[in-house]
Amino acid sequence: MHILHLDSAVTGEDSVSRKLTADIVAKLKGDNPAATVTYRDLNEGVPAIDTDWYKAVRLAPENPTAEQQKLVAISDAYLKEVQDADVLVIGSPVYNFTLTAQLKNWIDQIARAGISFRYTEAGPEGLLKGKRAIIAYSSAGTPIGSDIDFASDYLRHMLGFLGITDVTFVAADRLAMDRDAGLARAQEAVSALAA
Repeated sequence: MHILHLDSAVTGEDSVSRKLTADIVAKLKGDNPAATVTYRDLNEGVPAIDTDWYKAVRLAPENPTAEQQKLVAISDAYLKEVQDADVLVIGSPVYNFTLTAQLKNWIDQIARAGISFRYTEAGPEGLLKGKRAIIAYSSAGTPIGSDIDFASDYLRHMLGFLGITDVTFVAADRLAMDRDAGLARAQEAVSALAA
């Protein structure tokens, strides 16, 4: 088993989602001692896609400039980490009712037509099949699955669009209302994860 461990919180050591992703990875490794892990802290910077990215990555010119080659290499590196993984452990704190900008940028980097998904006569088909995703969801006030939660449904949809339909959420939500209860629910969910 190879695990891709992604964090995206900006709060450093105070981050609940970072603690949860570490606990999830430890649980998976405890159940699978031979498991390997690739770690990426998205808070260190994931370039947002823009016109230059579109021209380099989506249009894929035959003779790309050095800058275009760099943009393609960055996007390819993120995508290869996903392709190589059996399990994705993704830290997703909720900021302003949705996911972090860094996590959204990462999704934009890996959503590549013809590589991570394709369009067919029957509709879109995800090409990253056979993987599992475990999302460490944390929020101060946003209940997971509520009308004001614009993070969990989006993540489930995008991962499914890319072919990753085995998605589990470990939620420490409403921490501002009852931190102990939120953390206890999350720890119970971590303990219940099957390898």
